[in-house]
Amino acid sequence: MSDRDLLLLRPRIKPGVRISGALRRGTGTIHLIRDPDGERRLEVGVKEYFIIVRLDGTRSLDEIGQEYARQFRLRLGGAQWQQMLGLLYGRGLLAGHTPAAAPARSAPPPSSSPSARSASPPPVSFASPPPTPPPVRGPGRRSTLLTGSVRLVADPPALLDRLHRATGFVRRPLFLLPLAVLVLALLAGIAARLGQLVDETARLTHQPVALAAVGAVLWVSLALHELAHGLAGRAFGARTTEIGLRRWLLMTYLYCEMEDVRFLPRRRQQVATAGAGALMNLALLLPCYPVWALLPERAQARPFLAGLLLFGTVMALANLLPLPPLDGYKILGYALGHVQLATDSRTFATLLARAAVRRGKPGALAGYSGRLRLVLGGYALVCAGLAALALAATGPLCRYLLPARYAGPAGWAPLLVAGVALALWAVGLLARAARRRRGGAP
Repeated sequence: MSDRDLLLLRPRIKPGVRISGALRRGTGTIHLIRDPDGERRLEVGVKEYFIIVRLDGTRSLDEIGQEYARQFRLRLGGAQWQQMLGLLYGRGLLAGHTPAAAPARSAPPPSSSPSARSASPPPVSFASPPPTPPPVRGPGRRSTLLTGSVRLVADPPALLDRLHRATGFVRRPLFLLPLAVLVLALLAGIAARLGQLVDETARLTHQPVALAAVGAVLWVSLALHELAHGLAGRAFGARTTEIGLRRWLLMTYLYCEMEDVRFLPRRRQQVATAGAGALMNLALLLPCYPVWALLPERAQARPFLAGLLLFGTVMALANLLPLPPLDGYKILGYALGHVQLATDSRTFATLLARAAVRRGKPGALAGYSGRLRLVLGGYALVCAGLAALALAATGPLCRYLLPARYAGPAGWAPLLVAGVALALWAVGLLARAARRRRGGAP
């Protein structure tokens, strides 16, 4: 096929292919593409995205090429169009059979700058590995002595569809606004009477049956937390792929996996999906507070209700901390449009530290814009502050919870925690180095 005939083609992306908005990875901007048939996710750059979203069957390649040239000051030739169509067809993203011959000659690598000028137009290519490897499902999932999982629902989308229809009233503003006000009032009431709640919760140490009941109720709350994620995602158009039980060390908990959250059209929908679980946890505590407040001081149920209120609130709020893999980290990543905020922040902090001692490569920080430096540096400082706060609170917390005879050794708890953290970090570095020597993933 001649270049002239090729430019007259009007290819079209297959229906159902989902394309995310602009996301930040490192110093670059990317877009994710998901093929609903093959359940594959691909990662493309800004230039590739510009072309793909215009492959709607109404514009020819020549028209798209003219728009591309005006946008990036570069013009695509026949070899680049053949490569692009070949990649799209090979990954099953084109509707029907679009002739796409293999490129007759190798082309130079694409320019890293969208505004760069080049005498020969750059080819367009996909990053083959997905940004986050999809979870292994079914019998291929790896289980060990301490970790494992099992699917509980054969058809999660059908279950979520039924629950979505049954809970339609919950998503109405007339229900959500009063619920939000009541949750804020609950948090204010708990903060005002926190000392009393702590004292009454401490009495649970002498009531093992009540303490076990609190744990059971909180476990159910965690299960509903996961279903709330699935229902919120379903309301916005995301698809739940798996619901089951996951085992980690001595804990077993329900999980609900969604892979389409990044493809929701608005960031506030992604944030709402990630925050729905914490809202569910706090909403379940609403009946407990008035009952606890109205019971007599010596009522036997007060420690049980106090434990539910205190532990349930701590569980919900702790899950909103911006640390991976908590919901707060996902909320922050969705709000900022970052695919891997923690990794990017750690890389930036490392480069900054090396530059400070003049051991880094010259210009290593040149690709970081002012906004990106503020985001990544601010997140690194927040993580460091939370780690320091947790470390400082370890000693007083141990002295409060442990008997008086252990108060002295409890003062060494921060050093012990820091030592364990450093040891785990060193083990991780050694394991990564061993994988690299074996030729595995870094």
